[in-house]
Amino acid sequence: MTTRIERDSMGELEVPASALYGAQTQRAVNNFPISGKRMPEAFIRALLLAKSAAAQANAKLALLPQDMADGISDAVSQLLDDEAMMQHFPVDVFQTGSGTSSNMNANEVLATLASRIANQTVGANDHVNYGQSSNDIIPSCIHISAAIELENRLLPALEHLLKVIKHKAAEVDHHIKTGRTHLMDAMPVRMSQSLLSWASQIEQNIDLIDGIKPRLHSLAQGGTAVGTGINAHADFAAEFNHQLSEVTGLTFTPASNFFSHIGTQDIAVSLSGQLKTLAVSMMKIANDLRWMNSGPLAGLGEIELQALQPGSSIMPGKVNPVIPEAVTMVAAQVIGNDSAITVGGQAGNFELNVMLPMIADNLLSSISLLANVSHLLADKAIATFKVNEVQLQKTLARNPILVTALNPIIGYAKAAEIAKKSYKEGRAVLDVAEEETDISREELEQLLDPAKLTLGGL
Repeated sequence: MTTRIERDSMGELEVPASALYGAQTQRAVNNFPISGKRMPEAFIRALLLAKSAAAQANAKLALLPQDMADGISDAVSQLLDDEAMMQHFPVDVFQTGSGTSSNMNANEVLATLASRIANQTVGANDHVNYGQSSNDIIPSCIHISAAIELENRLLPALEHLLKVIKHKAAEVDHHIKTGRTHLMDAMPVRMSQSLLSWASQIEQNIDLIDGIKPRLHSLAQGGTAVGTGINAHADFAAEFNHQLSEVTGLTFTPASNFFSHIGTQDIAVSLSGQLKTLAVSMMKIANDLRWMNSGPLAGLGEIELQALQPGSSIMPGKVNPVIPEAVTMVAAQVIGNDSAITVGGQAGNFELNVMLPMIADNLLSSISLLANVSHLLADKAIATFKVNEVQLQKTLARNPILVTALNPIIGYAKAAEIAKKSYKEGRAVLDVAEEETDISREELEQLLDPAKLTLGGL
């Protein structure tokens, strides 16, 4: 490989001749051959947008020449339009805890490109990084990247999932199924009631995620090294947020306290906790689908999920609930990511948290996984399942728990006696109740009508 010599404050270093980055990036590549996993593209894109906003803010404040700031912004645009952009950002996730290596990677790449565009020397530290520190821009970019991914990917995906669930609920409203508590037969429910329970879960998650957005949109930028704002203009934070809001379409604001935004990751931990809650909700929905689909002969067999692929390498004709299974694995991963982020959040020592790259990677991973699997759950499981009405009616007719409706009339003890006899003899509770009570069959049919029992009340 052809190389060139680059220099930084520690001396000379060989760098690939074609690389846009310089010595500090190369040192990070050499120092951290750990996972082979780069920082998420969503994070790098947010970092580049932040660099452009910073350049324009500094130009507005007469701290950088406008043509130099435009060169930096043009370099950002050029990178964001490049499908091979990530080749220029090779630093491993597991790097210095402040993310300084990724910050300097962006500074060096933009300095190289901006120098060519502006036809003047643009310095990585003195110009691209002007008024900034890794200690405020990396925490800021965790917030920026998460906010953009929530707005553009996760929340639309959840709204789509919610819409599909509600539409399916209306479609299956006339189907009555055996309710289950403790996985045991219970009073009947409409299938729509089960689905609308799922819809309520998703609505609650959307509301809770929306609720955290104002805090997520508050940024550490302007606090620089430790929160005091050293080497940044007094108006830089406000102007930076204005510039960033213009380009993203989201409303970003300076943190009310830079020290807390640099020294802690409490907001990221809180968002991760909400993503974990969403994962738990989706685990519940996926497992309900798996149980309802189980069988088709020896299980519940209430629904038939869309057949997407052969389910076994040895058992011909077997079809498995692959989408719900994928959802459960995503949920498990998000819960694991939250554990890592929680530990990362504890790494705020005095004026700096030192697990920022790992927090960013796991947070963005959770958002991406949940967004992707929400579409699959909606379109390839919920929207397409078929109801097995024959199986629903078969189990309803034999469900001894229907006798619960007779409790106010004959008492709990007598009702229990009828239920036990019905179960022991494998007979419909209606037939047994007719034998064991003075209630007419016509009245029993009214009292034990599963559809009416789903409405509750006396």
